[in-house]
Amino acid sequence: MGLPPGTKLGPYQVLAPLGAGGMGEVYKARDTRLERTVAIKVLPQRLSASPEVRQRFEREAKTISQLSHPHICALYDVGNQDGVEYLVMEYLEGETLADRLVKGPLPLEQVLRCGIETADALDKAHRQRIVHRDLKPGNVMLTKSGVKLLDFGLAKAWAPVSSASSLTALPTQAPALTAEGTLLGTLQYMAPEQLEGKEADARTDVFALGTVLYEMATGRKAFSGGSQASLISAIMSSEPPSLSTHQPMSPPALDRIVRTCLAKDPEDRWQTARDMALQLRWLLEAGSHPEIAPRPVARRGLRQAIPWAIAGLCLALLLFAIFLASRRQAEQPRTVRAFIPPPGKSVFHFAGEANSGPVTVSPDGRRLAFVAADQDGRTQLWVRPLDALEAFPIPRTESASFPFWSPDGRFLGFFANGKLRTVEASDSPAPPRVLADVFEGRGGSWSINGTILYSHGYSHRGLLYRVSSSGGKSAAATTLDEKGGEQGHCWPLFLPDGRRFLYNVRFADAARNAIYAGSLDSDEKTFVLRADSNMAFAAGYLLFRQGERLLAARLDARTLAIAGEPLPVAERVEYFAPTGGSIFSASGSVLAYSAQGEGWLSRLVWLDRTGKELGTVGPPANNFSGRLSPDGTRVALSLMDARSSAKPQLWIYETSRGTGTQLTYGDWVNVWAVWSPDGGRLVFASSRKGKWDLYEIGLRDREERVLLESGNSKLPNGFSRDGRFLLYEEIDPQTNRDIKVLPLTGDRRPRALVATPFDERSAQFSPDGRFVAYVSDEPGRNEVYLAAFPEGARRRVSTEGGSQPRWSADGRELFYIAPGRKLTAVTVDTRGAEPVLGQARTLFQMPPLARGGTAFGVPTKYDVSPDGRFLVHARLAEEAPVPITLVLNWTAGLGGR
Repeated sequence: MGLPPGTKLGPYQVLAPLGAGGMGEVYKARDTRLERTVAIKVLPQRLSASPEVRQRFEREAKTISQLSHPHICALYDVGNQDGVEYLVMEYLEGETLADRLVKGPLPLEQVLRCGIETADALDKAHRQRIVHRDLKPGNVMLTKSGVKLLDFGLAKAWAPVSSASSLTALPTQAPALTAEGTLLGTLQYMAPEQLEGKEADARTDVFALGTVLYEMATGRKAFSGGSQASLISAIMSSEPPSLSTHQPMSPPALDRIVRTCLAKDPEDRWQTARDMALQLRWLLEAGSHPEIAPRPVARRGLRQAIPWAIAGLCLALLLFAIFLASRRQAEQPRTVRAFIPPPGKSVFHFAGEANSGPVTVSPDGRRLAFVAADQDGRTQLWVRPLDALEAFPIPRTESASFPFWSPDGRFLGFFANGKLRTVEASDSPAPPRVLADVFEGRGGSWSINGTILYSHGYSHRGLLYRVSSSGGKSAAATTLDEKGGEQGHCWPLFLPDGRRFLYNVRFADAARNAIYAGSLDSDEKTFVLRADSNMAFAAGYLLFRQGERLLAARLDARTLAIAGEPLPVAERVEYFAPTGGSIFSASGSVLAYSAQGEGWLSRLVWLDRTGKELGTVGPPANNFSGRLSPDGTRVALSLMDARSSAKPQLWIYETSRGTGTQLTYGDWVNVWAVWSPDGGRLVFASSRKGKWDLYEIGLRDREERVLLESGNSKLPNGFSRDGRFLLYEEIDPQTNRDIKVLPLTGDRRPRALVATPFDERSAQFSPDGRFVAYVSDEPGRNEVYLAAFPEGARRRVSTEGGSQPRWSADGRELFYIAPGRKLTAVTVDTRGAEPVLGQARTLFQMPPLARGGTAFGVPTKYDVSPDGRFLVHARLAEEAPVPITLVLNWTAGLGGR
């Protein structure tokens, strides 16, 4: 291989070669900026002269950059140094599936899990119209965290595939089948339509995954031949032997799944990778069903059968005796599962939302509390008694999130509009009571002694706070060990004694995230177990999430000791990885959780003033916080994968071509960028020091610089057009969110523009710099206001609710979102001493936002271009409402352990 250890490619130092193939050389390297190990794929100079090869290398980079999934190898960076093209990717420890298959077939459970994870990864690609086209064991990596799909060198959007490229121009080398006239291994995993040079689509990858499943289950290739011609003939016309031919204990259902994958006609296959994943998941979860049980082995001779017959008779007698004895005992409770649909035409707002929180089971196990949203997106608290047919709403709980019960079940605590509140759990309660200001609540818990423990989220350095349920002053309940790498505390849960509590500690290194125990009586904390999750304690078990699974571990509430290995309770539980929040709750024998749904992805859509769609920008993604550059040619976005531990990072997309470039990296949250007036730099918020501070990055030098640090979290709002001032909001423990001004010339000391006991946010300078539009909850709900600059005299704009103000380029109109997702326009004349406001009018209803789109409290829905178009975040597709899964006697499924 060409690069010796020590070679520098940009900030990356080569450590050792990892392998080579037809499309490049791969090296283990060190990222000297972020101090992490990476893998670098280099296009050798002997190949870079080929336009076709170089184009395929560039296509691989663009393809991987669009895919963020826990089972797809992540792309970190791309570069070119001295004519050497390279990709910087996630470094993976493990072995390829091809290397593992040298040792023989995989166990059935591993076959199913690998198949499910690979199908999920393909489904992610297919939803973005990307076909892998080169799926094979050599491109599947087995790691401790599961499967990682590699090598998108042949990946392409739905398009015809030439037969020449299909049969000869393959991205990786493979062992030969014969000595002379050898074939590349990829050919054995190609679908018939690929061999015929027809268009490849998702079903082409389904065929390839079928061949890989066959090989994992049997240790043999599905199709073989002594020559290229005979191998092609086998793929085109013959069926491979059934799995049971090589593995007699193979389940019939797996054979059916694989045979459907390998159908010659794409119309006869599973039509999507998701269909296939669902089939494999069903097989994994229902493995004891007769239809899918392993086939019995062939009959043996009579002499061999006699001992087995005697043993069987003895076993039958033993079972009969046990049966007679068991009739005298009460029947053991069995697990019962049911589904709770959302009330009326609403949808559960907890399923994947960063700011809505999980369903919560009452202490007596008889009621559920949750947040639901109506068709216009308005949310409130609901309670569903389990002995009733319907849920009822709790009045005056709009915008509620993260509900939690009082110990006696009479009240609910929740967060709404920057406040911690409590309310009676009835359909006609007294008005909710405000207990404390919060930034972005991340869970609460109510002890038997009347103390409420709650998390502020990402503000106030992520501490837990305590307050009396009867009111009073809040006080810190935990201490952040910043030197030890701690970044925040969240998801508190009181233990039965009402003094000690569990909580999640989040570190700069996400792999260290863990559950600890603390006490109201001391600052000491005790490590419990490693987990990045909220938790529940019920029936002697600590419930927490690991990956997509809900696990239960025996916990001694007195000694805090974990007994035995954690046991699986449920699969595919919904969660939001950047905050560690999962959607489950338990009390006694009752468990409630939400299964994973779709709807995370959103589109960036151009709309005109009537709401008509004019086009899109970039690929679908989990994006938010989009702000257009002053000239409208670029948009700055925060992109993230809600189901991986990846933190949001800043990207820039060209609005004309839709091509994207990543700007920031790291394990911290980087969000909410605003453009400088000349479009040459961005100011953004970053959590790298445990709170949000303001940073700026130049778009030419890509250097990040600290702009403003202080004890409170800060979020940028926007520049004045002359570039002299920056508006930002600061989260103050005493006054909640305030609007502040940072002068960028002369005396650079920040000063307050609007600072009240209420919550002010989303400030925007008018183009002439004389007024600032912002949002305040002073009237009891969010309304849009205008404040004179720099004097600060205020005037209310909206009358029935409003958020996210944006100015037109000429400053003659102010836009905002009214209740019901209505984009509203108001004419504004700012030429006089007082602004003159016109009549508010609705332009159109905004499209539904993707789940997770309100992450981190960031306004995410739209921006206005200089030519008057609207760039809007819209949900990629509608989805069926996800129900609550209710499990009664859930511990019965743990095998009595």
